[in-house]
Amino acid sequence: MGSAIFDLCDEHVTRAAALDPVSATYRGITGHDGEGTDYGPDGAAARADLIRDTLRRLEPLDADPDPGVPDGPAEADRRAAAHLRERLTAELAWYDAAEWTCQLRASFGAPQSMRDSVDMIRRDGAEGWRAVCGRLAAVPGMLASWRAALDEGLTRGLVAARRQAVAAAEQADTYAAGTHDALLARYDAENPADGALRTDLAGAVSGAHAAYAETARYLRERYAPHAVERDGSGPRRHAVNARLVLGAEVDPREAYEWGWAELYRLEAEMAAEAHTIKPGSAVDEVEAELDATGYVEGADAYQDWLQTRHDEAIERLDGVHFDIAPALRRVEVVLAPASSTAGVYYTGPSEDLARPGRTWWSVAGRTRFTVWEELSTVYHEGVPGHHLQIGQLRAGGARLSRFSRLNNVSGHSEGWALYAERLADELGWYADRAGTRLGMLKAQAMRAARVVIDIGIHHDFPLPAAEVNRYGPQWTFEVGMAVLRERGRLAEHAVASEVARYCGWPAQAIAYKLGERAWLAARDEARGRLGAAFDLKAWHTAALDAGPVGLASLAGTLRRASEA
Repeated sequence: MGSAIFDLCDEHVTRAAALDPVSATYRGITGHDGEGTDYGPDGAAARADLIRDTLRRLEPLDADPDPGVPDGPAEADRRAAAHLRERLTAELAWYDAAEWTCQLRASFGAPQSMRDSVDMIRRDGAEGWRAVCGRLAAVPGMLASWRAALDEGLTRGLVAARRQAVAAAEQADTYAAGTHDALLARYDAENPADGALRTDLAGAVSGAHAAYAETARYLRERYAPHAVERDGSGPRRHAVNARLVLGAEVDPREAYEWGWAELYRLEAEMAAEAHTIKPGSAVDEVEAELDATGYVEGADAYQDWLQTRHDEAIERLDGVHFDIAPALRRVEVVLAPASSTAGVYYTGPSEDLARPGRTWWSVAGRTRFTVWEELSTVYHEGVPGHHLQIGQLRAGGARLSRFSRLNNVSGHSEGWALYAERLADELGWYADRAGTRLGMLKAQAMRAARVVIDIGIHHDFPLPAAEVNRYGPQWTFEVGMAVLRERGRLAEHAVASEVARYCGWPAQAIAYKLGERAWLAARDEARGRLGAAFDLKAWHTAALDAGPVGLASLAGTLRRASEA
């Protein structure tokens, strides 16, 4: 666009990438792959100072859009400024609350970000491998800075839960056992004929593994003895994180009660679906039969199944319900055998679209994979979920600011991805594969269970009277596991790591269902307002083209976008 606001957005992205190279790699910003992030007090202060400077400079640039031109240049400026201000204000509140001093987030904390960022670097010849070597060589310093941040938290009395420290130590031990060894094998297979680089790479791998081991010892011997036993963060920390995650203030009591009501609704729908599959049978019985037939054996077969489902979804959607840019018509499935968590996640294309969007699937020691329940996750992580939404941002060109193309709001993106699972149901995509609609409902119930577990534990709310006989009156980690296992119906191998995630990452777990609720409300509003003129494909196109926004402004933004 060339406006002062767009220029400021661009400059902020450039400066932020230099201060946080690991995050830059995740976002696909080139130029910093061979560098490391300072996670310590100095690094946190520098990033907070950048935010303050950008907000100060944004103040006199506020756009004054002409309401009669909803999609003109002034409206683009207004959206860019609003998103930049909303995100940076929420981030600054997070820094000012010193959340960076007690951020373990097992198993999605800084060590995993460092480790996975290495695999995300493009290895294009010697230059790419030198970047990999540089990032690996930076791991010891990055981990030392992270430990310094945690030490600062100990000094201030801001300490994470002991359970988080123990889980993070176990993850660091796993990495220390050889998580980067495969890189050497890949290097040798590609044989780039640079013996000096191979020597440097081997040294960097060894140094990274030693640093993971040192971090595991620190967490067990230095940090864990001072950590708190309480798993919940408390209302104050939860509110700061919820504002960052949702882009909106949340009424925790209302969300908690809604989460239980939504869980009950989904349980009734699952029971009806199980009866449809096998009349007279309960959900548990139908699940057991599906587990006995709806699986694949071996990691290669699992990867092939996932890739085929991703490809099918793109073929069915493109040109029919969405217009998908050519650069986005491929999602790359990656298995993560070294992952210590059972989670699945998505990483978007690089800024230049040279690196593809990828979905990352945990193997977690398994050789048999039940796939009947994972089709909805394919739609969530791929198309029409994260890949379509985030990929469209990357391919959005000049209509969106660079900041908007690279900085999402979790409630917006996770809400869309959960909406995508439901949209697939509305399109009838589960009808031709046995049990997959039950799998979708099961995944929805798990997200509803996340809402009540997260808010219940962090706010120490009592369980509803109807649940007391089953679980007791108060939340504990063990109650969270029981609710996720029995009501969220999550596989046993995933339960402990998931609840640890909710406890260590306050409010992230509520982004899915609360975000989906906001998306559905916005669509219902558009249907009611437009009546017969409502066109689902047009609404989807306008919604994605509008870019990311906080949930507080989602309805208004989509209303303006659909009127453009």
